[in-house]
Amino acid sequence: MKKIKVGLGTCGVSAGGELVYNKLKQSISELNLDVELSETGCMGMCYEEALVEIEDDNDKYLYSKVSVDKVGRIINEHIINNQPINDWIIKSSQVSKEESFLKHQTRIVLRNCGEINPSSIDDYIAKNGYNAIQKVLNEYSQQDVIEIVTKSGLRGRGGAGFATGMKWKFANQSVADKKYIICNADEGDPGAFMDRSVLEGDPHSVLEGMMIAGYTIGADEGIIYARAEYPLAIKRLKNALQQCRQKGILGKNIFGTSFSFDIRIKEGAGAFVCGEETALMASVEGRRGIPRIRPPFPAVSGLWGKPTNINNVETNANVPWIILNGWQAFASMGTEKSKGSKVFALAGKIKRSGLIEVPMGMTINQIVFDVGGGIKNDRKFKAVQIGGPSGGCIPASMGDLRIDYDEIVKTGAIVGSGGLIVLDDTTCMVDLARYFLNFTQLESCGKCTFCRIGTKRMLEILERITEGHGKESDIDLLENLAMQIKSASLCGLGQSAPNPVLTTIKYFREEYEEHILNKRCPTHSCSSLITYNIIEEKCKGCGVCIKACPTGAITGKKKELHYINYELCIKCGKCYESCRLDAVEKI
Repeated sequence: MKKIKVGLGTCGVSAGGELVYNKLKQSISELNLDVELSETGCMGMCYEEALVEIEDDNDKYLYSKVSVDKVGRIINEHIINNQPINDWIIKSSQVSKEESFLKHQTRIVLRNCGEINPSSIDDYIAKNGYNAIQKVLNEYSQQDVIEIVTKSGLRGRGGAGFATGMKWKFANQSVADKKYIICNADEGDPGAFMDRSVLEGDPHSVLEGMMIAGYTIGADEGIIYARAEYPLAIKRLKNALQQCRQKGILGKNIFGTSFSFDIRIKEGAGAFVCGEETALMASVEGRRGIPRIRPPFPAVSGLWGKPTNINNVETNANVPWIILNGWQAFASMGTEKSKGSKVFALAGKIKRSGLIEVPMGMTINQIVFDVGGGIKNDRKFKAVQIGGPSGGCIPASMGDLRIDYDEIVKTGAIVGSGGLIVLDDTTCMVDLARYFLNFTQLESCGKCTFCRIGTKRMLEILERITEGHGKESDIDLLENLAMQIKSASLCGLGQSAPNPVLTTIKYFREEYEEHILNKRCPTHSCSSLITYNIIEEKCKGCGVCIKACPTGAITGKKKELHYINYELCIKCGKCYESCRLDAVEKI
């Protein structure tokens, strides 16, 4: 029997995967074909969606960019006549058009994403699912698990990179009548979709990791804090929880032992600050998500004043693999202080945007060029923005830098949860800093004066610079404000909010100076600093730009040189975009 899998993560659905799935289902039914059709999560190659994999006794064939109108040919030629369509296949034993994307990856967290049906607990169990929790309950004490996780070198994948084993140890040592496990699935960084994809593609691995953590610290209740903007992830989580309860994997006396544990979902309203642990717990308790002073730390006094352990989706998904494969296998990967693998969401000006998992220690250049395939349209690589709004920009000149928690911090950025936005030479670094600061300023909870007011003042300065009204003293003022915000803010959001500004000033200071001193944006990105000019030697008087201009700013007779009235020009760029003769230039 042939098996067909359709990638139906959010990326696949948005690319038409659901329509392809329904068409396949209809064709299989109408033709009475002996074929097993199922859905799967994100396969990582978001740039090739919609993806369809056909498996028979001999091989697996991965079709890319499948649309509804291609289904008929796939059914007739491949399914019925056993003739794979090689022109549409990107991966099989005979074809490997995306070999470099895959061969550099080490899939631990993503081991089942794109492999199993996320709506089937039996698929997960067939991949050794829930064997790790059984092994823990039957063979290991709480201290044994803490020792295994500690020796593995697993650090929290949510951003700070705190040692997971140490975190579990603190919560284990706290004495209380009730303890909690929280999975932080409040992924809010622009350009980040790691946690969402894992929850959509392999929810059971996260549940199993939470169960192991629950046993280890002595908790009987787990909570997944997921943002409501992830409806597909929440749907598949709810389904996974229901299946676990039906099989007795969650609830009382799990696997016939004295361990009882259950998990529920708390949907967040999308506040970025609720990614911070204490704000998250306040939200779970029904209060406004505002950080509080620490200590006490959550491991001592967390949710409702009880000891609480909080890890993110990726951290939890690593744990079952470590238990089954041994701490040595995980610790053998990566660098001295950053072990294992790391999931990244590749986005921006990259040829292969998608979800990847690479060993810690891989360089930025290897990720961008070997895995990501290089820069779109073969433009010049300029920088990567890593770590989201709390991270920073690392220039292409530092492309040989290894992805390591401590090495990245030295640059002024952070690894963060795994967002990696690739930038080319058309990106204005001043405008990019303004974009991220605008995000953090809007997301500030307002509790700290320095964060609430300081980010607002920094944003005003950046807006002034990008509009051509910058002052020579603005760079020093930005740096001064940034350091005060970092030192005086209560939580990680405020302390890290200036990072995008500080790193762009550090590595791209000349762009700030060009904006301020010469009132010019080198990349022609800041509309207020752009002037459009019609080149006399190239203009043929065709009139296309006159028709495109929404304000009537361009005049001229047919077959004669046209002119721009700069008082009427709103700098929309329609003339530049419409001219087929390249007679309009940006200056």
